[in-house]
Amino acid sequence: MTVHGEFNWNELQTYQAEKAIAFYRETVGWEFRAEHMPTGDTYWIAAASGKPVCGILSLEAGTGRDEADRWVSYIHVDDLDIQAKRVLELGGKVLRQPWNVPGVGRIVMVRDPGGAEVGWVTPST
Repeated sequence: MTVHGEFNWNELQTYQAEKAIAFYRETVGWEFRAEHMPTGDTYWIAAASGKPVCGILSLEAGTGRDEADRWVSYIHVDDLDIQAKRVLELGGKVLRQPWNVPGVGRIVMVRDPGGAEVGWVTPST
């Protein structure tokens, strides 16, 4: 369990989940299990020595976005809604308004004043 200020999760967002899974399985030895999301999509949980280490989210091709595959880190914050309101005051930008992920917690995507993107999460108890 993480606490406020610690990195809580890492996620690879990719258009080629199968290739990524094969790559990380062969190079670092991760094992994968599928989690079915309410949207019908599959979220892959990677594990090292039986411990979950990250997730792989398959991006939908043809969504009109010209985004590259990317790793996204999520930082644990105790009160996401209060911290999200402070982003603009401190020179950042909210990229996606807070939303709830069942069984995970409340998430917001932000850009810091230097331009780096990161997710913040208040995990479910």
